[in-house]
Amino acid sequence: MTLNDRFPPDAPVVIVGAGPAGLTAAYELTRIEVPVLVFEQDSQVGGIARTVEYKGFRFDIGGHRFFTKVQIVRDLWRSTLGSDFLRRPRLSRIYYRGRFFDYPLKPFNALSNLGILTSTLVLLSYLWIKLFPIKPEVSLEDWVSNRFGRRLYRIFFKTYTEKVWGIPCHTIGAQWAAQRIKGLSLRTALVNMLFPRRSTRRGDTIKTLIDEFEYPRHGPGMMWDVFRRKVESAGGLVELDTAVIRLHHDGPHVTAVKIARNGAERLQATTHVISTMPIRHLVRALEPPAPPDVIAAADRLKYRDFVTVALIIDEESLFPDNWIYVHDDAVKVGRIQNFKNWSPDMVPDPRQTCLGLEYFCFEGDGLWSMRDADLIDLATRELTAIGLARPDKVIDGTVVRMPKAYPVYDEGYDEALDVVRRYLARFENLQLVGRNGMHKYNNQDHSMLTAILAVRNLFGERHDLWAVNADEEYHEEASDDDATTPAGFAADLRELARTQPAVPVRLPARNQTLKSG
Repeated sequence: MTLNDRFPPDAPVVIVGAGPAGLTAAYELTRIEVPVLVFEQDSQVGGIARTVEYKGFRFDIGGHRFFTKVQIVRDLWRSTLGSDFLRRPRLSRIYYRGRFFDYPLKPFNALSNLGILTSTLVLLSYLWIKLFPIKPEVSLEDWVSNRFGRRLYRIFFKTYTEKVWGIPCHTIGAQWAAQRIKGLSLRTALVNMLFPRRSTRRGDTIKTLIDEFEYPRHGPGMMWDVFRRKVESAGGLVELDTAVIRLHHDGPHVTAVKIARNGAERLQATTHVISTMPIRHLVRALEPPAPPDVIAAADRLKYRDFVTVALIIDEESLFPDNWIYVHDDAVKVGRIQNFKNWSPDMVPDPRQTCLGLEYFCFEGDGLWSMRDADLIDLATRELTAIGLARPDKVIDGTVVRMPKAYPVYDEGYDEALDVVRRYLARFENLQLVGRNGMHKYNNQDHSMLTAILAVRNLFGERHDLWAVNADEEYHEEASDDDATTPAGFAADLRELARTQPAVPVRLPARNQTLKSG
């Protein structure tokens, strides 16, 4: 059977979504001359990793470091952008109650900011918890307090975590903290403060202390714009402002997708579908419809949303950080990006600066629903309160809302996701990849790797995409001849698991009750 027989031009591979996963799949397919159609409902490619341009100023949604230990992904990045793929130093600090703390912590900076009294209380709190640890460790609050003391937990962990996820720390499972800040404790932090060193062994450096990353000259969207051009120059097609509203199937196969664009609808036949759309919407789009229990399970999956307020400041230099974590509960902002420090080419005028103030929220809540002008006023007031810029220096601003930025891992999500996965497994020509496509809070390299493996599955390989970055034990046992492990990828998969962001898992209600009692 020829390639044209397996993938006829009139029934191409359909890829839903033009983010990192979707465009990687399209690129891999067009390289071997497989007909590809990519449908993206937004007006630009990149998904959450896109770069927004406003009056010549560029900013991205959340700040996207390019860091991976997967060689095939690293090679793709570097070959795509060449000299436009910059190596950048990482500099970030923590803001708390009028003070800026270096991160990683430095002894004199931390002591001078906390003061002798607070530093003494931190030490006494740590010694107390060592003598009387919390048992059992049920929540994130328990886990962090046992390793840093209750006082340091309140200063450096509680407020920011609750801002990002909208979940009280005493209701978040301890396993999240164990993954998120693996290998880090007050003792290791002090050792790194006093005796900083670089590890020479692969995977030995605590991931929260990585101090360098790569970044496209004009932001992450630059990468995905080039990917789109490569796909289209090889014969693929990327249709923007085009939503997939139905997936027609005959039971085991998706036979066609219905798309909507500019008020018109059409059917597109397909041999295979690679989907990055949110699982909740995918299940709702199936025709004939999925069973009621599957629809209910899909509707159970939730998301944390995100608002970026970009402020243009008439100042050449404000602060040296790439970003600042805001741990102070006196302001609503969670993180502040300085895009000029990610790449000087992100601003059109070197005499000015563009800052991104990031607000974590749920779609429809007070922050999400505020008028743009009110959000710009709020961001300006909070920037002034923190002491980073004078209000009269803020000369312009814009707002970008990003729905479904973070899949939420709340109580019962795993059971709901399992119901959906088992139902979708019946479709022999449908694969799910990417962050929202798999309801998995991951980095770009994970999204790209699942896309690469999905393409290989079309040619007879058998990769379990859900096992990529599963629990670490899976990867420790993986071998190069494992049917579910790509050739030569076993070590990469182990490193991939260690470098993905962890997510908070809400404790069952019964444990929350015990804790509050």
